[in-house]
Amino acid sequence: MLHEILLSLSGHPSPLLTADHSSPTSILSPPEKALLSSIAHLSDLHCKLLAHTSAIAASHQSSICQAVATAIKSTHLAAFQRKVLEVEDGILRKDARNVGAYNIVPLTAIVGEFSGWTRRMEWFLEVVEYMMKGTGAEKKCTGSMVIDRLCESMQTGYMDIEDAALSLVKVAETAWLKQVSAWILYGRLPSFGREDFFVQTVEGDIEEYESKRELLPAFVSSSTASSLLFIGRSLNHIRVKGISSASSPELDLLSSHLQQLSTLTFPLNSANFSRVVASIRLSLSQTTLQKLLPLSRVVEILSLLREFFLLGRGEFAIALISEADDKIRSRWRRSDNLAYEKRNGLSNIVVKDGEVSAILARTWAAMSSLQGENVEDQDEDELFELARDLVQLILVKVTSSPPSKRESSSTAESKIASTPFKTLLLSVPVSLTLYIPSPLDLFLTPADVQSYSSINAYLLSIHRAHLRLTDLWKITSLRRDHPAPPGPPYGSSTVGRSKVLTIRERMKERSEAMRRVWATSSAAVFFLGETEAYLQGEVVQGTWLGFKNWLGGETGSRPTSSKSLADDDEDIWLKVGRESTTTVTHTHDPQSLADAHRRYISALATSLLLTNSSFTDPLYHLLQQIDHLVALVHRVHSIWQSLDLEADEGVVDAFSDFHKEEKDVKEQLVVIAERVKGAIEELVKSLRDIDHDKDGWDNGFAELVLGEEGAYVPAKVGRVDRLLMKLDFGGWFDNGKRRGDELDGLDDSDYE
Repeated sequence: MLHEILLSLSGHPSPLLTADHSSPTSILSPPEKALLSSIAHLSDLHCKLLAHTSAIAASHQSSICQAVATAIKSTHLAAFQRKVLEVEDGILRKDARNVGAYNIVPLTAIVGEFSGWTRRMEWFLEVVEYMMKGTGAEKKCTGSMVIDRLCESMQTGYMDIEDAALSLVKVAETAWLKQVSAWILYGRLPSFGREDFFVQTVEGDIEEYESKRELLPAFVSSSTASSLLFIGRSLNHIRVKGISSASSPELDLLSSHLQQLSTLTFPLNSANFSRVVASIRLSLSQTTLQKLLPLSRVVEILSLLREFFLLGRGEFAIALISEADDKIRSRWRRSDNLAYEKRNGLSNIVVKDGEVSAILARTWAAMSSLQGENVEDQDEDELFELARDLVQLILVKVTSSPPSKRESSSTAESKIASTPFKTLLLSVPVSLTLYIPSPLDLFLTPADVQSYSSINAYLLSIHRAHLRLTDLWKITSLRRDHPAPPGPPYGSSTVGRSKVLTIRERMKERSEAMRRVWATSSAAVFFLGETEAYLQGEVVQGTWLGFKNWLGGETGSRPTSSKSLADDDEDIWLKVGRESTTTVTHTHDPQSLADAHRRYISALATSLLLTNSSFTDPLYHLLQQIDHLVALVHRVHSIWQSLDLEADEGVVDAFSDFHKEEKDVKEQLVVIAERVKGAIEELVKSLRDIDHDKDGWDNGFAELVLGEEGAYVPAKVGRVDRLLMKLDFGGWFDNGKRRGDELDGLDDSDYE
């Protein structure tokens, strides 16, 4: 019986312990049954642990789980087996602890020898079963989940469980640190267990990496995770791009980085681990990355984004809008011509990729012609040539599939509204994007460029609507036309005077029909002009100046007025350029620049109200109605020109009924003018709601109280109440007729 008990405890199931002893005819007494049940439970735990740990070590996808399972089997289960051998040796040597008088071995003595193992074996089985979960719909166990569970188990009040958990934590964190070391020392992903590592490859044409928070242990902070991702990406970039050489600084620093990692003690402490990672990041940034990506390159690309994506160069926006409008008009004219021959004329206005690229090419040509007038500017404007090489205008492919996780996680920081401003330029979704050359991809990500594209489409749409409305005032014959009498002798005749009166009456009737349109258009021009001045002059310029001050080391400076922004802009840039080429007291590594840049984009989008769909949706509706209003005004002008030719010169178009078209267009003008009026009122109401919502207003300006010294804090500029004070319309829409009567007393200068 003793042999059966010891063999079963060693992991060999015994019929003596597995048999049912509950029958009345059993030869065992109740106390013996109770003692054997505890031994049977311990034997069963041992057998299950042997089977489960072998299975995990052989087939689990996580190398950390494999290491923990191997440690349980080779360390703790081996210690249990040594205990079994020790008890057996004591019995054979007739040790008084186990053998009593007359060589009798009490069953209670054997049970007492293993009483301290039951709780530990039960806990080992819980850990092993936790690692084995993941079958079916249940989430698979990852290495980070095991580390977190073992760390929680160290907080128990049982010393034996705490010691066992501590030993397994050391094993698990050692295995995890080996994977991290390969990434931050060589820029390589682990060869085994790659799907369990927190750095994952993003699917796409360009090899990119993302950090998954759920695959990181709890002791790794978000900033440390970003540093780990940045270090590995930088080393991988150097290795893949072939920039590294035999005497590369990153190889010279390898021994130093290894020594810093070797100073870590287990279990890993969050503060110590963050300190070592930050030290490695700083060491890498001050050597290799400072030469690979100097501040002057970052300044150059940021200047490009400011000038061309944030409409710093007004001539670029005007040229792009003009070329896009010309393309749309030419497509419509072509479709009208083909409509007489074919019934599918609308299919000919679809914009293709080549035509979109041609629009940008003609935009560059138009800007070149403007610069060609000044030879010195043409030689010095390197930024313009860089933009021609990197900036692209592309069609946005609309797909039903959800965006990638990396894009979702990156754009979630700014929470840019999904309002489709990209469809307003060419009636199809187009986007101004940027090709990111190496090594700028260490600082700038595709998600950042996507945010810039959204902001550009937003600002460009407002500027386009403003330009189209102001262009209506160039149609002088629509605004005021008081025909003079013809020259003598025809002017003094009865027929001549009658004709002049007829023409004047016709023009007066048309002027009365356009009063509501001009009043609404004037209000819309005022609204768009003030809104655009606020967004560009205060928000974009103010946030941009604060970011440049931070680049130049002036972290405490804040813009005070739009005038000071314009006056100090050039001086700040010169200072940043000088500091980037000489000794800079405030150095920023690429990761710090990237983090600050993302906070800058997030604050910019928030200040531009682009994160608030309650404002962007009605604004998009207003811009659509303005396009409709402008199209109707041009149409009614064309109809009136045709009617004048028909009445005055006898030129008749047999295929058109201009009188019916005039009636229809006039009715539509009234409806669209009311819609524009309602959209403006809705936007002003939305601005007041945003101004009252103080909690939502401060989302993009979280103060970094416990952040690193010298961290970038976005400048608090562009309060909505400043815009609301300028948008005090008073009685603009209280009485449309009264406003129309007021317009009679205005001359041309008042419209302009």
